[in-house]
Amino acid sequence: MNTHLSATSALDQLLDLFQLETIQDDHFIGQSLDLGFRNLFGGHILGQSLVAAGNTCAQRRAHSLHAYFIRGGDPLAPIDYKVERVRDGNTFSVRRVVASQADKAILILSASFQADERGFEHQLPMPQVPAPESLPSAARSSRPVPELIPLQAGAQGTPDLAFDIRPIDPVDPFHPEKRPPHQSIWFRAAGPVQGDQALHQCLLAYASDFGLLGTSLRPHAATYYQPNMVTASLDHAMWFYNDFRIDDWLLYDCTSPAASQARGLNHGNIFRRDGTLVACVTQEGLIRRVPGV
Repeated sequence: MNTHLSATSALDQLLDLFQLETIQDDHFIGQSLDLGFRNLFGGHILGQSLVAAGNTCAQRRAHSLHAYFIRGGDPLAPIDYKVERVRDGNTFSVRRVVASQADKAILILSASFQADERGFEHQLPMPQVPAPESLPSAARSSRPVPELIPLQAGAQGTPDLAFDIRPIDPVDPFHPEKRPPHQSIWFRAAGPVQGDQALHQCLLAYASDFGLLGTSLRPHAATYYQPNMVTASLDHAMWFYNDFRIDDWLLYDCTSPAASQARGLNHGNIFRRDGTLVACVTQEGLIRRVPGV
């Protein structure tokens, strides 16, 4: 654990977590942060894994990632990242990252990087939604949620926010009503973020795990706040298409085409405020209701 968390802002803490320690070539260590969950937040491991892969491929930009969550991470222990340089071609480079704790894999990620190249362009239009300024920030709760980074693990009181999140059609997390399997959310970093596009991509990978799985719960009047729900990310894929800034407003438009066998599938498109599509996300997660709880 970082020992200076209480002295910095939530966003500063998050940025510190994306500075991995180099052990040797292609081997890095990342720090954890206890958000009050049983396990590490999935976006935390995802974002740090992309940092590790990018550290070995600085001359090219990530265009896609595919990850499997193998087991829950320990929020009190550092994370070991080992990178395999699978291929460096004329245009594309592929990296494989194994994130582990206590010599056991917790996530396996494949990431592909591409040299800048021009080609055909088209995209889906951004949905017509209210402006973020017209919406309240997501309600804070005494129970931490992934987008809340407390100033100190286990701190009392209202935690600081690393991201400003403004859902367009929120549900009551404790008493949800059935809704269609769709949601739209504005979000941005809670302060200025310096750094190149690679850092902004890693932060977007982190943020892409915000509430996406909850889209598949909306038709069933369920949320991960409920004590009888067990939820977890199983796999996560992401594709990057255009530049963006994580400290400018981004719209996350999410749909869930199917749920079955205690699993829910979720798609998300992320747009800049000017309507440019910057990334697409797909995630399947565990959505298990425990009887009698």
